[in-house]
Amino acid sequence: MRKNHQNLCASLAIGMASALVLPVQAGVYADDLAKCLVRSTTAQDRSGLVQWMISMMALHPQVLLIAAVSDAQRTQLSRTTATLFQNLLTKAWVSEARQAMQYEGPGTIETSFGVLGQVASRDIFSNPAVVAGMAEMGKFVDEKRLNDALKATP
Repeated sequence: MRKNHQNLCASLAIGMASALVLPVQAGVYADDLAKCLVRSTTAQDRSGLVQWMISMMALHPQVLLIAAVSDAQRTQLSRTTATLFQNLLTKAWVSEARQAMQYEGPGTIETSFGVLGQVASRDIFSNPAVVAGMAEMGKFVDEKRLNDALKATP
């Protein structure tokens, strides 16, 4: 039983992390569960999910160079995220989660939380300060060179 619990937790983590980089394909039941998850989380919940995802990414050696997350912060974010996942799946949307698992398999949990991760990420990336920070990259792009490279050839 412990192994299955660890596998489910790993699937949830992978679903959340992959939300930043992968498009999510959902079946009918996973889609219904994803909608439930998004509806029942607050902006604060979604912000916490993004913070948790970033704290996990900060463990990678290349990210560790620029991101400082203490073990205590990571533990607290993991605890808060685990409580949210548990409440969503065992209290708020247990029926939808069961149906998704039954009809579409265990990957539906990963997919549904991936959608939640995408929504949470969109909340963060739409913040005016983040938008302005991301736009700064444009200062360093040679537009002429880029346009020349992407022109269609006659």
